[in-house]
Amino acid sequence: MDPESVRTGERVPHGGDTDPDVLDFSANTNPYTPDGVAAVYERALEESRRYPDDDYPDFRAAAGEFVGCAPERVIPTPGGLAAIRLAMAITLEPGDDALVPYPSFGEYAREVRLQGASPQFSPHDEILETEDDVLESTVLAVVCTPNNPTGEVADADELAAFAARCGEHETTLLVDEAFLGFTDRPSAASLESDHVIVARSLTKLFGLPGLRAGFAVASGDRLDTLETARRAWSLGTPAASVGAYCLRQDAFIRETRERVARERVRMTNALERRFDVVASEAPYLLCDVGDRAVDDVIASARADGVAIRDATTFRGLESHIRVAVKDRAANDRLLAALDVLEADEQSEADGATPNE
Repeated sequence: MDPESVRTGERVPHGGDTDPDVLDFSANTNPYTPDGVAAVYERALEESRRYPDDDYPDFRAAAGEFVGCAPERVIPTPGGLAAIRLAMAITLEPGDDALVPYPSFGEYAREVRLQGASPQFSPHDEILETEDDVLESTVLAVVCTPNNPTGEVADADELAAFAARCGEHETTLLVDEAFLGFTDRPSAASLESDHVIVARSLTKLFGLPGLRAGFAVASGDRLDTLETARRAWSLGTPAASVGAYCLRQDAFIRETRERVARERVRMTNALERRFDVVASEAPYLLCDVGDRAVDDVIASARADGVAIRDATTFRGLESHIRVAVKDRAANDRLLAALDVLEADEQSEADGATPNE
């Protein structure tokens, strides 16, 4: 990390509301966790009286099974963002250029700058078409799939072709799949290219954002460098144990994907009564509020006990909010707060119970 860049750097705004009395739609986390997590955590807490096994064999095995790669290619990290920072730390030097999508996760540009490098912004839906002469001068390229906050998933064949072109120019491709687990799309971990690093987050899919568990996947020299650079005991015992357990809960994952897909369609239909909604495959929806003031929409929803994300903090967005997709009862409270429920739906929402 470049010391001068750290001194002049700034924090990035994120979703997530700490008020327990507010229904939080500003963070895209699962409202459910797998059955049995508490028992696994309790056992792991007792095991935390000694240092964890720094090889993390069970966690690596579970992560490899989940994304379809050999466990030896997995690098445990305390969350997906830690995997992103580690990938950038081993790749970028002061003065380098990195290709960053927009609108997209704000931490990409911040992490690039913290390394003393410069983010070169590209529309997120055009980044796979980047010209070869740009890649020639680019050390790192970032793809977010599904993209946050828009929700589009990169086409697997187009992503593979882009990865091959990155390899031809010695450009590292960092693929952030923080929300891909909410879909049945294949991971870029299957590419097994020496120039590709995949970053994954566990805590969103399994409803445990405070646990801080994730991993990177790589091959060849980049894998060796990531393994050397990662911190010793990079996952606490509870995070490693609960993470490995959650990654093997196939029924929970399947049910989550089905619920999110079903509710996303229903929410989109309702939200389109007032807003322009971007088609999404993620557990969130980006809405253009038009000529309404974003602050007023957010304040009105909060007055009804619902927190939503101010998406104007994303580069290139000026009239947008982002809302998470949760369970039916919670989603109806959001839709009611945004005044997009019909009368019959409103009566059903009034009679619903949380997590119904």
